Amino acid sequence: MFAQRLKELRKLRGLSQSALARELGLSQQAVCKWENGRSTPDPQTLAELAAYFHVSADHLLGRAPRSVADAGVPAASSGLMQHMIPVIGTVRAGYGALAFEEDYGEEPATVRDPDNYFYLIVKGDSMEPRIHEGDLALVRRQPTLENGELGVVVYGDGEGTLKRFIRRGNAVILQPFNPAYHEQVIMGEDLQHLYIAGKVVETKVKW
Repeated sequence: MFAQRLKELRKLRGLSQSALARELGLSQQAVCKWENGRSTPDPQTLAELAAYFHVSADHLLGRAPRSVADAGVPAASSGLMQHMIPVIGTVRAGYGALAFEEDYGEEPATVRDPDNYFYLIVKGDSMEPRIHEGDLALVRRQPTLENGELGVVVYGDGEGTLKRFIRRGNAVILQPFNPAYHEQVIMGEDLQHLYIAGKVVETKVKW
C-alpha cells in the first residue's frame, strides 16, 4: 500500500522519481525501491515524506484516508485552502525582531494559517543538489527547529540562510547539502546571536 500511495502522491505533484528524490535530498534508487515495494523508508524519512505531501504517515502506510475530506468531512472544514503567500528576498535580524525585506509579490500555497508562512527566494548554491539558487522555499514562521529539520536561520548581522539545523550537545550546526561548503558550528555566547526565522516545509522551482 505504501508503494501505491507514494506513487499516486508523486504523480499528483507532477514529479518524476528523480525530481522527488532531489526535492527531499534522497537518491532516485531509494524512491524507485519504495515504489516497487522492495523497501520502505525509515520512520524519520517517512515523516518527511508525509510533511512534504501534506498527508499523515498513516495515510502513506495505507492505514488512513488521505485527508479529512476523504473521510467524508467537507474539505473547507479541514482548514486547508489555497492562499496567496508573500515572496521575500531577504531575512535579517535587528532591533530584537526579524525583518523581512524585498517584496517579490505573492505565490499560492495550500496551508491552514497563511499569516504564518512566507516564501523565500533561495540564494547561492550551498544546498545543491537538492535546492537550487532561485528556487522558492515555503517557510512556516516558528522560533524553534527540531534536530535535523531544514530551516531559515539568521546568524549575527547576516542574511537568513537556508540550512539543516543540527543540535549536538551545547552546539548548533548549520549544515549545507553541498559538500563543497563547510558546516558552521555555533556555540557558547555566539548562540545568543542565532535567530530562527522558520521551518522550510517545501521548495519549488520558480525563479
